[in-house]
Amino acid sequence: MDRPDWQGDGVVWLRRCLLWVLVFGLVGTEAELLLLEHYEDPWQFVPVVLIALAAVVLAWYVEAHDAVSLRVFLGIMVLFLIAGFLGLALHFRGAAQFQMEIDPAMGTWDLIKKVMRAKAPPVLAPGVMLQLGLIGLAYGFSDFRNKRSDLP
Repeated sequence: MDRPDWQGDGVVWLRRCLLWVLVFGLVGTEAELLLLEHYEDPWQFVPVVLIALAAVVLAWYVEAHDAVSLRVFLGIMVLFLIAGFLGLALHFRGAAQFQMEIDPAMGTWDLIKKVMRAKAPPVLAPGVMLQLGLIGLAYGFSDFRNKRSDLP
């Protein structure tokens, strides 16, 4: 059995895998957010809109495969990272406020432990936006068909 050519076939195979992981992640996360009705306030709507936008731009990039679509796609993936960190902070704050209502005299360390174990809102759930953003960036930057000068 021949080893894959990592400058050609192997990279193409890895990029295809990254693409499908990203597609399944986008579809699954969007479905979950919609089923959970994750749009009660404007901040909750951010990941729903970003994921829908990413799906459209990803389809554009896969079809057009030009520098403009790549730049837009990479920009959206950076927004995923920002949304992920912001979501972590918002989920933490929401869970902390709830825990402080239950026990206002709780110490800092106890509060952090309770918040990290809270099921509503799940503090680490926005981490999926970070993962999808990193997968998308890996997919976009691994495109060897675009010259390095074409990338942002």
